[in-house]
Amino acid sequence: MKVPPLVRQELGDEEIRASVNLGDEDVVCFTATRTLVYRGEGLLSDEKVVAYPHDFERLTVSEGRRKTKLTLYYADEKRDLGVPVDRGETVLERLLEGKLHVAGVTADDEGVNGVFRFSELTLVVTDAQLLKHIGGVTWDADFESYSFADVTGLDFEEGSVATAIVFAVDGRPERIKAPAEQAPAVQKTLQRALFAYHDVASLDELNAKVGSEPDDEADAEDGLDLDSGIDPLVGGEDDEDESPAADQLSERAAKTPANGGQRTETTADADAAQRSSSQSRSSTQRTPPATADTSDDLASLESQVAELTAAVERQNERIERQEQVIEKLIEELRQGR
Repeated sequence: MKVPPLVRQELGDEEIRASVNLGDEDVVCFTATRTLVYRGEGLLSDEKVVAYPHDFERLTVSEGRRKTKLTLYYADEKRDLGVPVDRGETVLERLLEGKLHVAGVTADDEGVNGVFRFSELTLVVTDAQLLKHIGGVTWDADFESYSFADVTGLDFEEGSVATAIVFAVDGRPERIKAPAEQAPAVQKTLQRALFAYHDVASLDELNAKVGSEPDDEADAEDGLDLDSGIDPLVGGEDDEDESPAADQLSERAAKTPANGGQRTETTADADAAQRSSSQSRSSTQRTPPATADTSDDLASLESQVAELTAAVERQNERIERQEQVIEKLIEELRQGR
């Protein structure tokens, strides 16, 4: 591509790493730190170069019928970059490549292989990692990175609406859903980058190479080894020999006279009888004796119960008399009096 003289003046000591033709004389040139947009001379405007430094904080993308607008937010201003809609994805890839390089996310020789946007999800596939950003903006500092060096598995679960990308890192699976119509492009780009990084030719080879096997040695060490120095509870022939202390106890028992055992039993019986007698006396002492106050209370309670009983009986008699009067009135009414 022929570089316009005005762009060469703007470059200074920098080199053009990539460029995208926007049609006619317009072109976008990408350096390590800036994006330079050249607009050719028109009927109402002169040629010009607009620089977009790669140290922007946020990036948003909006697509129209003919144009794609990329808005770069800096600390003190925002700048819009409009390109034809069929050049939008390519410009976005190169722009993010410069941003990631300036931010130190990617190495000098690490390129961007693809950028995929699904609603509020943005995926960036580089030569050495997968970057995932979730949010209302296309890109900012809040993103997650998954290094290809830590990948332990890759799989794709196809569905009618979306395809789940199962990206395992250090044995932990990360599921990313991509719309069915865009999933093949994501799968192709991600596989190509991973295959090149791990020097394999197929998905099976990749999983066989990076897959981790369970550590059986650790389980064996945690198990109980019969030869680990645990003595059995039941001994062998050596355990049949008694200790010296046991021998001394046996000798003392043999020297004790027979009547000594009788005296011990007699003493034990006497002690038991004494304890039983003491318990009986204690039980007798704990029983409180009846007092005059208790008798008075019982008499008062009996008197109250008797009065209540008499009152109830009188009330019943009154009710019976009233019933008799009512029955008599009813009978007279029936007779027509």
